[in-house]
Order: sequence, then C-alpha cells, then structure tokens
Amino acid sequence: MTDQTPPPGTNPQSYPSAPPPAYNAPAQGQAVPGRTLGIVALVVAIFFNVIGLILGIVALVQSRKAGVKNGWAVAAIVVGAVLTVVGIIVAISLVALFSAAAGFAGEAFEACQAAGFTGTVVVQGQTVDCATISG
Repeated sequence: MTDQTPPPGTNPQSYPSAPPPAYNAPAQGQAVPGRTLGIVALVVAIFFNVIGLILGIVALVQSRKAGVKNGWAVAAIVVGAVLTVVGIIVAISLVALFSAAAGFAGEAFEACQAAGFTGTVVVQGQTVDCATISG
C-alpha cells in the first residue's frame, strides 16, 4: 500500500484565494462615498427636480474624489435634468395658455360692455353670450 498523506505544508482542502479588488474599488463592506446620497438624490429628483439634480451632482463629486463610480448619482442627474426641462416647458405652455385665455376674456368683456351686456357678440371667431358675463 502507498501512503496517501499529503506532503508537509500543504492542505488538500485549501481553495485558491479570491482575486484582488479592482483598482480603486472599495474593499468588501466599505461604503462607497456618495452612494447613499446618490440614491436619495434619485428619489428626490423625481419629485423635486432641481434639488435632486443638485444632490446628484454633489454625490457624483464625492464619489469621483474617492475614485469610484456612482451610477445612482448619474441617474439622479439625468432624471433631475430631464424633468426640470420638461417642467420648464410645461410652465411656459401654461403661462401662454392662461395669457391667451385672459386676453380672450378681456376682449369678450369689452365687447359685451359695449353691447350693454345683452345679446351675443363675436370675439376672435367665437360667439359669446353677454348674459353669461356679469358687468
């Protein structure tokens, strides 16, 4: 019979060690600087666009200083920027709509006032019943 014992100093149960972490990657268990702020920024960016955009930029700067990537912060910046632009477009559209409506209402009031608030008048191609406008 042959001896099946391993040579001294070796362990048949050992496994190869895990590869080392990537360059500048935080070790296991370490928090990524700015990651939590990036997640918070993404959630805030959905409801308060400009604040979320600013928090996302702060989180990205923190992560870059530590030399790590922060996808949450980038997502917060993108969402905050896009929703801010959409909000500005909607606000401009609403202001234009309300100013046009106010202009129509003013013209209708003046036309009905000239008619003594009786009958109907035509304003911007629309027939307006002056009885519905109080003077």
